[in-house]
Amino acid sequence: MPHAIVFKCTDNSAAPVLNLWREASRFESIPSMQALNYPPHLTFAVYEDLAVSLLVTAAQKAFANVPPLSVEFSGIGHFPNEMLVLWARPADDRVLREIHRAIHDEIDPAFCHEHSRPDCWQPHCTIAMKIPASAAEEALTWAAAKEARFTLSFDAADCISFPPVEIIRQVKLLP
Repeated sequence: MPHAIVFKCTDNSAAPVLNLWREASRFESIPSMQALNYPPHLTFAVYEDLAVSLLVTAAQKAFANVPPLSVEFSGIGHFPNEMLVLWARPADDRVLREIHRAIHDEIDPAFCHEHSRPDCWQPHCTIAMKIPASAAEEALTWAAAKEARFTLSFDAADCISFPPVEIIRQVKLLP
């Protein structure tokens, strides 16, 4: 079962993303993000096979001096995988990249899923992750026309396993 380190938004600032999830779900056969039963989030690292103690230690160190963080988003991007993935793009990702680097300073990136490694990682908040090829063109047209400017308050960090998403340990942020 894969594990991940994520930064999540649990307050009312999540509303714009929840609305995007609902809108984008029309391109999917099953609404992928609502099915997670987990709030809007940014995934920093995914590991297929890693001791939970290493995951928790890395997260605790990476978030040791991190307060809740407001992140402004400025549009929708996409990953053209087998299933199209739509995601919200941070306007400024410098702090997110510092946290990402701190995680990989603790755990060798070679253990991480290739898309989460420092040379490939794109900070993002997923909007829909299972759009079939038959709906991709319509979804990309919608994404290009959609005004996606909002700010999320990331107020908690988790070490999780999935699927289904289960919180292994919540990591405390600075007060």
